[in-house]
Amino acid sequence: MNNTYQVSEVKLTYKPKVKASERVGIYSSNDTYQLLKENFYDTDTIEYRESFKIVLLNRANKVLGVTQVSEGGLNSTPVDIRIIMQAAILANASAIILSHNHPSGNLRPSSDDKSITAQINQAAKIMQLQILDHIILTSEGYYSFADEGLI
Repeated sequence: MNNTYQVSEVKLTYKPKVKASERVGIYSSNDTYQLLKENFYDTDTIEYRESFKIVLLNRANKVLGVTQVSEGGLNSTPVDIRIIMQAAILANASAIILSHNHPSGNLRPSSDDKSITAQINQAAKIMQLQILDHIILTSEGYYSFADEGLI
């Protein structure tokens, strides 16, 4: 039999490197800020280039992982919602915390920040994922969408 349709197999795997009992819990915006600032945003470059990262959580708000979505220039970074959803599904996440830095040091969210947060939240609802927060980081502090009632 001649197979005229050849396609690649797509294989999805999930292999956590941290035992469930050893996962860090996130219970406040400050917990998220400390996790990101100490482990995932380089304090030497936080004022140099904007980047967008997400924290992936299970139902108990334990961190499954952190992944970078994009890195941009001085005042923006592109955010592809499909990459965020893909990462959440591959990690078997129940919730997501969005984050990005502002190299300018300005903690206030821009209209673009608010717009992309709303778009991601809409996509997440379709996928039955919860967006818990969107943290804007600077070298001196953070802004939490959840704390300000924007999520």
